[in-house]
Amino acid sequence: MKNFMYFWILCMLYLTLSCQKSEMKPMQFENYSEVRVYMTSRDSDDRIALKGSIPFTELKQPFEMDPTIIIDPNKTFQTIEGFGGSLTDASAETFYKLPEEKRQEFLTACFDPINGNRYTLCRTNIHSCDFSSESYTYAEVEDDMNLEHFTIEHDLQYRIPFIKETMETSRNRIKLFASPWSPPAWMKTNKDILHGGQLDSKYFQTWANYFVRFVQAYEKEGIPIWGLTVQNEPMAVQRWESCIFTAEEERDFVRDYLGPTLKKNDLSRLKLMIWDHNRGVIYQRAKVVYDDPEASQYVWGTAFHWYMTDTYDNVRLVHDAFPDKQLIFSEGTVASFRWETLTQWRMGEKFGRDIIMDLNNWSNGWVFWNVLLDERGGPNHVGNYCVAPIIADTRTAELHYMNSHYYLGHFSRFIHAGAKRIICSSNSDRLLATAFLNPDGTIAVVVLNQTDRTMEFDLWLEGKAAHTASPAHSIITLVAESDEIETDHL
Repeated sequence: MKNFMYFWILCMLYLTLSCQKSEMKPMQFENYSEVRVYMTSRDSDDRIALKGSIPFTELKQPFEMDPTIIIDPNKTFQTIEGFGGSLTDASAETFYKLPEEKRQEFLTACFDPINGNRYTLCRTNIHSCDFSSESYTYAEVEDDMNLEHFTIEHDLQYRIPFIKETMETSRNRIKLFASPWSPPAWMKTNKDILHGGQLDSKYFQTWANYFVRFVQAYEKEGIPIWGLTVQNEPMAVQRWESCIFTAEEERDFVRDYLGPTLKKNDLSRLKLMIWDHNRGVIYQRAKVVYDDPEASQYVWGTAFHWYMTDTYDNVRLVHDAFPDKQLIFSEGTVASFRWETLTQWRMGEKFGRDIIMDLNNWSNGWVFWNVLLDERGGPNHVGNYCVAPIIADTRTAELHYMNSHYYLGHFSRFIHAGAKRIICSSNSDRLLATAFLNPDGTIAVVVLNQTDRTMEFDLWLEGKAAHTASPAHSIITLVAESDEIETDHL
């Protein structure tokens, strides 16, 4: 009997190891016979234009001197939450100054999952920000500690209807997160919603409750909230809505007030993000919070912006040190609105480069600033005008599409929520690239060429390659899919 038991145990161990070995076997991609090529280029009229399909042909060994982008779908990294822009007061007010047909054109261009950029990750402001026509809050009565006079009535005129229309166009695929630019003036040390200042300690709990009331009020209006950031740009004293938090102050507010308050109100499902500022000191800000287990338990990830410096590696360092936390690019725009800016090709290339670099350094999503602005680059109550990928001339009802809109689409249209980044290795300094394996099995590879010359290259996958070319100052997306699956083509 004892020998039988030993034999049985050995058999079970063999079966277990065999299953594990089988599970670790690399996936086979021999059924990927061709790639579709979509292109946007400076020197043509191509704008996310389908340029046809290119077959894979046998190429066992890539050559060092031949520009090659090597992908390996068997090595996967972070999961994508989505791409999109910010649904601000300025965007909403501009939207409702347009005639119905132009409003529909805009919605389709940005949010339609088949014919548009299919944005699915968006941000909005908690009460006013600089891109509002005026400063306002949801609690205007001073020292209203219990928020008895809390109301989102202001948002019912433009922003809430606007968000609902974007949700409907996207077929309810939008994940919306919200950020405050400042607590109400009466909660702050400088008694001013503008010009920095800090949250007065006696209002910590009231401010935490304010977040809850905002989420509950929006969800009552039919707008689910996916996430929150603690404070927009907590190290910037601005002439518009702003508030200063040191890393320690943010940690303590999350640990002792905001986190427990969200949990108490059954809102632990919300993706709470810290920092929401530039890449420069992102590691230090993350370390202070994540090294505190009590604070860290409430935090899903770190949000960041692109201003001041590029320093892309700093994003990767946060992931390397805290791999269980997520990273979201939450704001980026081109400031100083001028009409001639709309045709400058470098604007789109800025988006393309930053998205690739952030994705390759572990960002889980990418959200630019306003989705729509008017002919001044506003409205904006402090004159801080800037550029959006789509500008609406409300005088003529024309929509002007910057090339950044198309550069964004090369990612958002083809890299879907739930996609996983895969190995994407370029042997050319002239070609930046990233690649993702979508939940439906398609592989999307985005290639950026910022040079003045056309670059021929091979896309190499497991002993075969598709040969194509990237024109000067272009971005292309190559989509490979198994011959055995069907997907919706653009």
